Amino acid sequence: MTRALSLCLGLLSGCGASETDTDTSAAESAAGTTAETSATSTQETAAADTGNLQEIDTLTIAFSPYADADTVITSTEPLEELLQAKLLEKGYDVQEIDMSVGTSYTAVGQALSAGSADIGFISGGNYVLFSDDCDVLLTALRYAISKDSEDPVDWNDGTLEENTDEMSTYYRSVILAGPSEKGQELLAKVNAGEELTWEDLDSATWAVMDATSASGYIYPSLWLQERYGKTIADLSNVVESDSYTTSLSRLAAGQVDIIVSYGHIRVKYASDWVSEFGGTDEMVNQTGILGVSEPIYNDMIAYSETSELMADESFRQALGEAFIEIAETEEGKEIISVFSQIGYEWGDDANYDGERDAQELLKSLES
Repeated sequence: MTRALSLCLGLLSGCGASETDTDTSAAESAAGTTAETSATSTQETAAADTGNLQEIDTLTIAFSPYADADTVITSTEPLEELLQAKLLEKGYDVQEIDMSVGTSYTAVGQALSAGSADIGFISGGNYVLFSDDCDVLLTALRYAISKDSEDPVDWNDGTLEENTDEMSTYYRSVILAGPSEKGQELLAKVNAGEELTWEDLDSATWAVMDATSASGYIYPSLWLQERYGKTIADLSNVVESDSYTTSLSRLAAGQVDIIVSYGHIRVKYASDWVSEFGGTDEMVNQTGILGVSEPIYNDMIAYSETSELMADESFRQALGEAFIEIAETEEGKEIISVFSQIGYEWGDDANYDGERDAQELLKSLES
């Protein structure tokens, strides 16, 4: 939980000659009084406009482990005060905002399902799994990145992909090879235009996220299925990570040969590759793309349908507006950048039907 606002001394001879100054001083004093009265009146009007201020004890927010828990908590700490202020403007006095990071994507979905979290920052894959008990409030917007091809060779041109000025409602999953001998062996084959075999991929050690993660499990599994008739569940050497930063640490250390992740992971962490993860050269020189998925609809802020607080449609509207408005500020953009998000638009459950189809296919393949 984070908790995380001149007096002038004149000579006698000067006083008699300064009636204009005295009049000006009086006018300024009157103006100051008028301004104070006006400000007070404005505040009172604003307070009156809220009608009967509704007091809320606690708003509980759960974040998926997009990064390690300490990073997410530190980055989102200012959100509490910003969100409280915005909701107060909209007539809701929230006494406390309880923010936490789930131990896994599934844990956040379970919290929404149980109503122990009022809202959650979750992936489309996680949402679909728990959508009987939660609904979409907002869909996240991201910067589109400079590389969007499904051909991995286009990503391995020796330059690092970058954010563009365009906003996007989708992203891709990538299969990323690291600096280990096996990772570089597979990358060399791809860059030479050779097709990887199932035996090639099965001989590597993979780091993946839990099975509800869209870019960290579901879409890479579909990529494998389309090409080899197999999924992540069929690989011989798989390690599950609790966050993408854990996967990156393992990749840099050579503990795994391949990780699966969202396509903008190098945009986000290239500057930390050496200092934070232990890489021995620039990330663009030590990693490369082996595969790229089809587009994935963006993550979201979902609300629990079993939460008594979120049953209030007016509060949901106010909460959604608050997040949209906060994300339009520089401080807000900095906060949500930890999720690689730049803003929000109102969500629609139907936008995630493609995710439902993907999960149904995956279930049928693994049953």
